[in-house]
Amino acid sequence: MVSLSTGVLGALSIASLVLSVPLIGVGSYLHDHATDATECQRLLHLPVLALGGGILLLSLMALAGACCRPCSPLLWLYVIAMFFLVIGMFFVTVFTYAVTNKGAATAASGSGYGDYRIGDYSDWLKDKVGDYDTWRQIQSCMADSGICGDGRFSGRFGGVAAGIDATDFYRLNLPLLQSGCCKPPAYCGYRPVNATFYEAPASGLDTTDADCQAWSNEQSLMCFRCNACKNAALATAKSNWRAVAGANVAALVLLIFAYSLGCCALRNNDRRRRHYY
Repeated sequence: MVSLSTGVLGALSIASLVLSVPLIGVGSYLHDHATDATECQRLLHLPVLALGGGILLLSLMALAGACCRPCSPLLWLYVIAMFFLVIGMFFVTVFTYAVTNKGAATAASGSGYGDYRIGDYSDWLKDKVGDYDTWRQIQSCMADSGICGDGRFSGRFGGVAAGIDATDFYRLNLPLLQSGCCKPPAYCGYRPVNATFYEAPASGLDTTDADCQAWSNEQSLMCFRCNACKNAALATAKSNWRAVAGANVAALVLLIFAYSLGCCALRNNDRRRRHYY
């Protein structure tokens, strides 16, 4: 008779097996279309494939080990792998909370519509965003996603399209990335023609500020090279990582549950073997 723990482990393994199929499919699709993919999609295909393949392998080991007595060594391998996954997920969760436990984007006084300057972020986050290769990938992803204009104006979501009256644009409470990356800082003195095009004063800029000099009306550049954009990326990363940390806690609980089921199934297999002999 199948024990409760073995049955639940089998059902959980079947569910995770089904989940792995679309993950492997998406990863394979991104890999096969790498030449036509954006920078972000190229970065995703290997992690998605690895995640799908890992879930598939663990599911098969759990199913075989729980349902077939001669395959008990596979259940041992499953339990050992789950143990290391639990430990790894615990440290990842702690690390995620550690690097996002401080820092906030500080509004620049007098801007009126959301210029942001650096807060007290963790050194690890600042070093990552400050790294040239990492920032080049982030910049490419932001340009590909069209956060500063995709031909449609959607206010908070999906980009700031050209052709918007500047007065209306200034009234918007822009998200951090759009505020830091899609317009020059207010103190630079650029005159807005529309939401994505700014003219420098006829007399030239009155400041040598790096962000003011970095601004470009070129859609692939805009203020992506500005420190304000990096600061906005830091604030957004902190917010997103906090959400990821919450998801990690839920995943950790699920992993501990699956590990416990594997241990119980091992014990039940051992009891059945001793009873048989």
